[in-house]
Parts: sequence; C-alpha cells; structure tokens
Amino acid sequence: MNKVSFVQLSPSDNVVVAISELAPGHILEVGGESVATVNRIPAGHKVAVCSIKQGEAVYKFGSQIGSATADVAAGEHVHSHNLQHKHDVITDVPSTNPPAAPAKLERTFEGYVRPSGRVGTRNYIAVISTVNCSASVSQFVARRFEGDALEDFPNVDGVFAVTHETGCGMGYATLRHEMLSRVLVGAARHPNVAACVLIGLGCEQGSMGYLFEKHGIVPLHAPDGEKLTRDKGDAIPVLTMQDEGGTRKTIERAVQIVKDLLPVVNANRRETVSASELSVGLECGGSDGYSGITANPAVGCAADRIVASGGTAMLAETSEIYGAEHLLVQRSRSPEVALALIERIEWWKEYVGMFGLELDNNPSVGNKAGGLTTIAEKSLGAVAKAGSTALEAVYQYAEQVHQKGLVVMDTPGFDPASVTGMVAGGANMILFTTGRGSCFGCKPTPSIKIATNTAMYDRMIEDMDLNAGTVVEGSTVDQVGEEIYNKILAVASGEKTKSELAGIGDYEFIPWTVGPTL
Repeated sequence: MNKVSFVQLSPSDNVVVAISELAPGHILEVGGESVATVNRIPAGHKVAVCSIKQGEAVYKFGSQIGSATADVAAGEHVHSHNLQHKHDVITDVPSTNPPAAPAKLERTFEGYVRPSGRVGTRNYIAVISTVNCSASVSQFVARRFEGDALEDFPNVDGVFAVTHETGCGMGYATLRHEMLSRVLVGAARHPNVAACVLIGLGCEQGSMGYLFEKHGIVPLHAPDGEKLTRDKGDAIPVLTMQDEGGTRKTIERAVQIVKDLLPVVNANRRETVSASELSVGLECGGSDGYSGITANPAVGCAADRIVASGGTAMLAETSEIYGAEHLLVQRSRSPEVALALIERIEWWKEYVGMFGLELDNNPSVGNKAGGLTTIAEKSLGAVAKAGSTALEAVYQYAEQVHQKGLVVMDTPGFDPASVTGMVAGGANMILFTTGRGSCFGCKPTPSIKIATNTAMYDRMIEDMDLNAGTVVEGSTVDQVGEEIYNKILAVASGEKTKSELAGIGDYEFIPWTVGPTL
C-alpha cells in the first residue's frame, strides 16, 4: 500500500491536501521544494506550499477557490480563518467545446421492462398522498404490508408510502403547485413503481383534477367492491377520503386495492436489457476534503461509462455547481445548453438573496470540519461526479428526463430534496458519495453509498456500499470508477444496497417547492 501524506491536485495549485493529520514541522516535498508545516493540519485540510499575499488567489483543482484574507506563509493551514469566497459567474457564452463522444460500451443488466418501454431496477407498489392531509392514511396502508405480508409475492420489493408536507395552502397552478405535481406524477409513473394508488383528502388545492388535466394522469374509479388495478390500461386507482367516507374506510379500500394489485405486480419478471436503460442520479452529501480527490472523481469515471453505455448520468445540486459552472459551460453541447445552466445559477443567487443569504453559505459545519472552506472548493469537487463527457441538457426540478448522456437537473443541495427531484425525473439508480458519513436511503430507487475515506468506511461499514478511500492508498481513480460501474449493474439487477438491507427510505421523500404557504 502506497502511504502518502498529501496530494497536489494540479501543478498550478498553491495548496495541497493532507491525506493524514500532519504535525507541525512535517516536511512536504512539492515540486522539488521542501515545505515544513507551520501548524497542525487535520486530515482533509489544506496547507499552503508557498507564501500567499492577502488578496491573492488560492488555487485547488487548478481553479481559484477563493482569495486570502491575510498573508499566508508556506506550510500554513489554509481554511476559514484566512480564505474567503470570490467568484464571478460567466454571463457570455459565444461558443462551447463539447468533447467527442466516448467509445461505445456494451453492457447489460437484469431489469423490469414496463409497458411504457422504460426499465425499472425495482418492483414496488406505491401509495401516494396528493396532500399532507392524507399522509397518515397512506402510511397506515403501507404498514399493512410489512413483516411477512408479502411472503407469497417474492417478486414484489415492497409497498411504500409517498407522503409530504404540502399539497394545499398554495396558489392554484403556481410554480409551487406545478413543482409538487411534477414530483407526484414522477413517482406514480416511475419505472421502479409497477403499480400505485393515489389518495387525497378531496378538497385540497393540489387537487386530483390538476394531475388529470395538466399531467395526463388517467383516474380509475369503480363502485365499491369492484377491483381497481393498474392492469386496466394506464389508469391509476384514485381515492379521496371525503368520498370514501373517512379515514377507516379509505384505509380498508386502499388495502384491498393493493391486495388486488399484488398478483399483477408479482407476475413481473426481470429480463436482460441494455445498460442504456440506466438513468443514474449523482449525489454527494456530508462532503469532506477527500470528496473531490477520491469518491467524486471515481463516480465521474463511472458516469463516463454510463454515458458510453448509452445511458443517462444526472448531475444535480445547482447550489453546489456554483463556483465550478465554468467547467460544465465549456463542455456544453451548445451555447443554449450553457446559458440554461447559467440562468439557473443566476436564479439561485437571486433566490437566496431574498432571504439575506449567499450561495457561499452552502458549505455546512460538517463540510468545514472535513476541510472544505468555500462553495467554489466544494463545487469543484462536486462537479467531478460529472466525469468528462459533454453536457447535453439542463432540466427543471422533477422534470421527466428523456435525454441520454450527461444532464443537469436543477435541485437544491439538501440531499433528500435533491434525490427526490432526480427520482421523480426517472432516475432508476442513485450514486451517493459521502465523506462525513451519510446514511441516506431511498424508495423506490436504490442508493449506492460510496465512502470517500477508509476510516469512515470502516467505522460505518453497515451503511457504506463501496470505499473510494483506496484511491489514496494505491488504487487509481479509474479502477474505483470501474468498481462503481460494476456495482451499478449488480444493484440494478437486484443486489440489495446497505440502505435497502437496513430498511431505510420511507421518510426521505422530500419534494422541493418554491413559493409561500397561504
């Protein structure tokens, strides 16, 4: 094993990253020069390799991550006490330089081919609340199918409730209403959801009628006692508590609907399909100083393989693209795609400014404890998940993603809300990198969690699926990327993730909506 004490990510960088804790006086050999550390440098944190004057740029990943707020001596710790954010967003894009398409990669997995032609990696039944007023009812219905209730239906991955905190107290057909509707429709039509039932209260602003008229949901109604199953065309069973006669009657009716659906869903079988049917959401949470060195670049290599296979790699968290957007702008398919990304970033700057905040407020306490200082630094590491292929399209939150290749979906940096949007957009797999140790799980889409460092992986091995910390121990980024890609194919074919084995994912459905509660 190759033990190293630091890594320099680009020859032009004036800081390096400590791989292990460095004591004062530790000698760093950088570019033929010897630099002694001035103070203790925690693992994952930055140390200057030359003197940096106040106001001068600090470089990491070959890009500026901020400017010095004080004179920094060679060997000194560089962090919040002497580094501040400084970044201007590109506004003019006369041309772009998209890279050539990667060599085609032919791989397969075992998936569920739906009548729509889309392919699922799981086989769930969803009980979907259109409004918070029906949330408890949906939860009660799903709980009836816990334990051994599904033992006669081995091909059904589970029955889960889709609940949320809104659905009313908002303007009709407003942005907030439309965003929520996109999420709910995306859940109902998700390729990992073989069947579903919609449950509302009946008088909510986020009415069933809007889903029918605006999003083409076909309601399936029937007199009491008649079966309501999704095998009758594309129609979805729909119940409202007020029409059914209250809580108990709605629960019993919905439970019977699910029972009727179970044999239909259980009859689904996996079949061999092209890896081009993969739509993989790329997420990072609880990032640290290792994220941009190990896990995120390795995910980028896996993303390149997904694109080479003909699939979709979906980058998100727009607030964590800010500061690194120039890298995506340069490789956009067209100036129009680049400008769509810039427009979203400018929207975010204006949006957070309404609340007296800046996008540089994004790095969390945990991020900073792990060595990340500015949003530009965090974003440069986060964007590494996007690999090296051309950016093909930019999507609004929870829009249906049909474009193959690398795309961006506009989401917040809050992990559950971000993943909810990508799942609603059709992501049938999630790659989730974490340095501090996120225990995230998701239904109906499996989430592969990738540790950025070996210490955390060993400590939280019951929650981590892969260890990218081996990158600083002798493995190459590409080798770990290949490992991640193979894991995607295995999990897509039915192998359970750690979060699935732990039963996590029932409470992580968090739609992001913009607008006032009335």
